[in-house]
Amino acid sequence: MVNTNINPPVVNTTSDTALRFLLALGDSYTIGQSVPEADRFPVQAVNDFNRQGIKFYTPEIIARTGWTTADLLNGIAGTPPVRKSYDIVTLLIGVNNQYQMQSQQQYAIEFAVLLKKAIQYAGNNKKRVIVLSIPDYSVTPFGNTPLKDTIAREIDEFNAINKELSDKAGVNYLDITAFTRMAATNPDLIAGDGLHPSGIEYKVWVTALIPVITEVLK
Repeated sequence: MVNTNINPPVVNTTSDTALRFLLALGDSYTIGQSVPEADRFPVQAVNDFNRQGIKFYTPEIIARTGWTTADLLNGIAGTPPVRKSYDIVTLLIGVNNQYQMQSQQQYAIEFAVLLKKAIQYAGNNKKRVIVLSIPDYSVTPFGNTPLKDTIAREIDEFNAINKELSDKAGVNYLDITAFTRMAATNPDLIAGDGLHPSGIEYKVWVTALIPVITEVLK
């Protein structure tokens, strides 16, 4: 998963307090590698709410293709979020830790730090934070190798870590891994690069994400 994304993060440039703000932290799955900007899951979610009359500004995205938990921490340190507080903060990170064969122990340590930062960015309101599970790329053409069963198993192991830490922290957790595994029988859910989700797949995530955000905003 080489870092080929050179697009800068989308940042907020308004002070309109009538608008809500979403911060999305992650990697290629958050930046939407190989799909148009409008198909990124944070953008789809915001657009859905805007159509409902719940106005969000353009989501701020801090993510890069190829980022691990350490990379995301460095990215945040180098280019901190624009605002001090957000109505919603999403966190999806870990596939590159698995892909690069990094230790699960190190992942747990760094993910815990990222969770604390996400809660801070959510105004110290843990309910405003939504962790998304790591997708399973073993069902894609890229992952269709003799190691595909190992990939799937390790993805489950990394997800067990982020789920346990999320539960302990009291944040919201959305399991999207099962949705990504539907790509094993539906190639329309895979982007043209044979690895990342398509806009259709991201829409599946958003359909599950919208009720969680709606509950948070009550």
